[in-house]
Amino acid sequence: MSVLVTGGAGYIGSHMVYALLDRGEHPVVLDNLSTGIRGLVAEDATFVEGNAGDQSKVRDLIQDMAIDAVVHFAGSIVVPESVENPLSYYANNTVTSRNLIEACVAEGVRNFVFSSTAAVYGTPERMPVTEDEDTNPINPYGRSKLMTEWMLRDTAAAHDFSYAALRYFNVAGADAGGRTGQSTPRATHLIKRACQVALGRVPALSVFGTDYATPDGTGVRDYIHVMDLIAAHLLALDRLRAGKDSIICNCGYGHGFSVREVIRAVEHVTGRPLPVEEAPRRAGDPPAIIANSERLKTQLQWQPEFDDLNKIVMSAFAWESRLNSA
Repeated sequence: MSVLVTGGAGYIGSHMVYALLDRGEHPVVLDNLSTGIRGLVAEDATFVEGNAGDQSKVRDLIQDMAIDAVVHFAGSIVVPESVENPLSYYANNTVTSRNLIEACVAEGVRNFVFSSTAAVYGTPERMPVTEDEDTNPINPYGRSKLMTEWMLRDTAAAHDFSYAALRYFNVAGADAGGRTGQSTPRATHLIKRACQVALGRVPALSVFGTDYATPDGTGVRDYIHVMDLIAAHLLALDRLRAGKDSIICNCGYGHGFSVREVIRAVEHVTGRPLPVEEAPRRAGDPPAIIANSERLKTQLQWQPEFDDLNKIVMSAFAWESRLNSA
């Protein structure tokens, strides 16, 4: 059997492809390369260029490749962009997911792992935030992902279909073996941008908002290493294949770092001062969000291995340095 990985030429998806290969599985990558990069896809994976919402193509792949599970990463992820162009996000995230889910049901694929987001919570009243917290997204990106969670829930109630929705907090870092990493040219991830500044590829790092109600006035986020996140995906996939119930899990470490703390960590790891420019808040950004990941640990037996900001920065900087010399 094979695993269909939508968005498998992207940052997190390409890590999943390598992880599946590492344990002897056959990943089939479906990516339209709008933001994905063909060169990030492992050579031993099957690559198909196309849209995850193309039901005819998806159904053909399920039949031809004996797909028994789907891991759905494909989608748009930039919060400010979603505020500026909401209909694009509802099309690329919500509508595409709807079509993909229907294709899975039609072809009898019952195992579905979904790349969701902590943005579904909006600005939670209590932190660390649990999965039982009210969902109240404050931007179209979060709403587009929450709508997909609703569709998955309703589909599971009506069909022989199970899902795991993994709510990502802030993902960073790169593959320990240097095989893949965050390579999107216009990526807005803080740690990636800070590493680009340290390497001289970007003149200065913009700090969006210095007047939040946080200890140093800058936004606080729960940063998770991409390899620990991928480990959660593998555990979720195993759970579904074992016939267990659907599940929603937070993916984070349970503690946060401010923008200024991340800047200091990058300066420490690289030994280089970062030029910084203060800028107004970005639309759709909450002041702080931190995960309670006890459900992931207790129900999926997830044990993080890279819960260290310096380690995350080191792996991100190593990847950025590789890109710099390419």
